[in-house]
Amino acid sequence: MLLTLCYLVGSVTFILGLKMLSNPATARRGNLIAAGGMTLAIAGTIFLYEDEGGHKLGNYGWIFGGLAVGAVIGTLAAKRVKMTAMPEMVSLFNGMGGACAALISVVEFDHLMHAYQSISPMVFGEAIPTGFLIIILLGLIIGSVSFAGSMIAWGKLNGRIKDFSFKGQHIFNLLLMAVIVALSIYLIGWMPANSLLLFYVIFALSLLYGVFFVFPIGGADMPVVISLLNSFTGVAAACGGFLYDNKVMLTGGILVGAAGTLLTILMCKAMNRSLANVLIGSFGGGAAKSGSTGSKDQGSYKEISLSDAAVVMTYANKVFIVPGYGLAVAQAQHACHELEKLLESKGVEVKYAIHPVAGRMPGHMNVLLAEADVSYDKLLEMEQANEEFSTTDVVLILGANDVVNPAAKTDPSSPIYGMPVLDVELAKNCIVNKRSMKPGYAGIENDLFFQPKTSMLFGDAKKVLQDLVAEIKNL
Repeated sequence: MLLTLCYLVGSVTFILGLKMLSNPATARRGNLIAAGGMTLAIAGTIFLYEDEGGHKLGNYGWIFGGLAVGAVIGTLAAKRVKMTAMPEMVSLFNGMGGACAALISVVEFDHLMHAYQSISPMVFGEAIPTGFLIIILLGLIIGSVSFAGSMIAWGKLNGRIKDFSFKGQHIFNLLLMAVIVALSIYLIGWMPANSLLLFYVIFALSLLYGVFFVFPIGGADMPVVISLLNSFTGVAAACGGFLYDNKVMLTGGILVGAAGTLLTILMCKAMNRSLANVLIGSFGGGAAKSGSTGSKDQGSYKEISLSDAAVVMTYANKVFIVPGYGLAVAQAQHACHELEKLLESKGVEVKYAIHPVAGRMPGHMNVLLAEADVSYDKLLEMEQANEEFSTTDVVLILGANDVVNPAAKTDPSSPIYGMPVLDVELAKNCIVNKRSMKPGYAGIENDLFFQPKTSMLFGDAKKVLQDLVAEIKNL
């Protein structure tokens, strides 16, 4: 009874925490509440759980040793990670969740085989609980795909793994999944003498599928893939909840799976693309890059000096700042906030325009600016910002590329055509800070950089912002 109460409280805190994560002002507190609920659920399981024979878990040395090692590694990793590396850390941690779910299935299948090994082979298949076996295989396949796919995503995000694809790879992936499904049906329906070997073959093929599932997906689509893999991990964890009849594990898995799925759908909508197109189209990969850059004469671009940029921004009535991955790479969020405060002290209205898929993961820019204590009220979503660009004097773009590319609206041949973008070209002036004229993460040339209203301000974002602050102070 007491354990059930612990699970109930834990489940409620998960729901409350997830709800609070939807608002930046309450996200930190929501995360702590959900973590508290998880701690209660874990403690309840360790000390209160009893099996049908009245036996407790035991092995407390191994349990607390594992908890201590995980807590130390997780704490150190979280404290030391740079904001630019946050997406790959999310992918790495998500992969660990998938691995845990897959290992649960491995352990439970081994238990299942030992429990029925004394049964005559003639009735062995009939004695095995089919529903239980289905859940084991679902947890194994989904967890393995999530783990392997997340590891590839982690490698691609930190630059260790490059985009890789070959002709007919999507057909290969479909055939591989068909083989996994066919072997699973055969195992469930017939339980042959080599069931254990067949189980591990399915395990290996699922890991292989996870690798090739993510390999061809281009860089610009990685935020969607991370979200999708996160939903996979949630579903795999829910399978573990079914296996152990653990209510809090089931609830947590369902919440993660549902939230990841909804976020994936919302991000696809923000990019005006279907999930199938993301998974099959390889947007942002090698194919897209080869066909989208250098295909037309863009004309020439113009540069602007720091002193001129300082003058234009100081005497503006409204300035919008559009943060991108370049801001995160330079760790320039604090310098950006300093520029914002300085401009406001001179009577300039300053706001931020946040694109849903800016950065390397959902909410990347929001978290980055929150770290620098930028007011949440100043962060405008794409729809709100687009309504105000026509009355804006200056838009300062810091390392953003694809989310401000007007080709998404004007060029049907562009790979991003139809994707909603920030209408920064409606402002009176656009100042774009980049290190060079190289294309963005999707490998697509940006038409905005060559428009008459646009001026390029080259250099590291942090140094440029610091120099801008110094110039404005001297005016």
